[in-house]
Amino acid sequence: MPDHLMATYGRLSVSFERGEGAWLWSDDGRRFLDALSGIAVCGLGHAHPGVRAAICEQAAQLVHVSNLYRIPSQETLGERLCAAAGMERVFFANSGAEANEAAIKLARLLAHGRGIQRPEILVMENSFHGRTLATLTATGSRKAQAGFEPLVSGFVRVPYDDLGAVETAAGNRANIVAVLVESIQGEGGIVMPSAGYLAGLRELCDRHGWLLMLDEVQSGMGRTGRLFAHQHEGILPDVMTLAKGLGNGVPIGACLARGEAAGVLGPGSHGSTFGGNPLACRAALAVLDALEADDLPARAGAAGERIRSGLRDGLADLSGVVAVRGRGLMIGVELDRACGELVATALDAGLLINVTAQRVVRLLPPLIIDDAQAEQIVSTVVRIIRDFLGADGADTGPSPGA
Repeated sequence: MPDHLMATYGRLSVSFERGEGAWLWSDDGRRFLDALSGIAVCGLGHAHPGVRAAICEQAAQLVHVSNLYRIPSQETLGERLCAAAGMERVFFANSGAEANEAAIKLARLLAHGRGIQRPEILVMENSFHGRTLATLTATGSRKAQAGFEPLVSGFVRVPYDDLGAVETAAGNRANIVAVLVESIQGEGGIVMPSAGYLAGLRELCDRHGWLLMLDEVQSGMGRTGRLFAHQHEGILPDVMTLAKGLGNGVPIGACLARGEAAGVLGPGSHGSTFGGNPLACRAALAVLDALEADDLPARAGAAGERIRSGLRDGLADLSGVVAVRGRGLMIGVELDRACGELVATALDAGLLINVTAQRVVRLLPPLIIDDAQAEQIVSTVVRIIRDFLGADGADTGPSPGA
């Protein structure tokens, strides 16, 4: 670890100097297939021609002016995102945590406008919403929270994918104003909700007058086979947060709102020096152009099914594999034991992966991967998991479930 960097990451001993599509090259000339996309960020892969051209052109014109002035590209991006999402207004930030922070502040300000002096937001176990103090409190991980107390008050936690627990909370607490939930839990291990869960939350929020606030930071921007993961259930949230894939590597986050929630934030109530600057917005517009022109969400859906099917077939006889699950190119392989060492094993095999929740191999390939690259991901992951589990992982039981 370099002496002058705070030791906030356990970095791998590899450094990349260039990328193209789904490939990265290290500074010692090795080539790697990127099945992580910078943690679901580079959905268009590396050095995408459209994004590259937009960034270069904008950097030669204007990078930043602040939000004291109109920014035409920000207005265009807001219009296009709202149209695609069925929302009305958007606040631009620099990250997913900042977008979620805006959503939390929006919900609290709405509650105070209703005369609720100590508003509460319902959040889920096993969730991840960021590392600011408010989003860290909303996050359902004691490991992430430890040492940062006192945390922020005003959050009530219930199990994920449990509508009954939400009903119970509604009966026990009078100050709930919103539900903040991931459409699919990413950092928690690619945890899929049951069919109808998000629709059920929508109905409960409507019944109780709460905001439904969906965190689509990791699951949005085409990754699951639709532009936004909640669209698989045909619902609309009141608030939605985006980041990661929105800028394909250029930092940008967004908090979108509709209905009553869209008019809550006004001048002086929230802000960002860098949020939605000309460079970031031009990059995000180029991302939207590419997603639409190449129908990349549909491509991600098909590629994801191909990868999951291959993983299930290749790991079917291993009792140490708990499940292969996901949607689109948001894929998790859960094992029955901690498997963090597989990250380095995969690196040695020329593949970039991640392990989250200690025992879930997480795959977040770029949406532009081709069939050969999908097959390489499957064959490499199957091989390293089989080697890792060894003979004690073999079984003749049923295939890993979805």
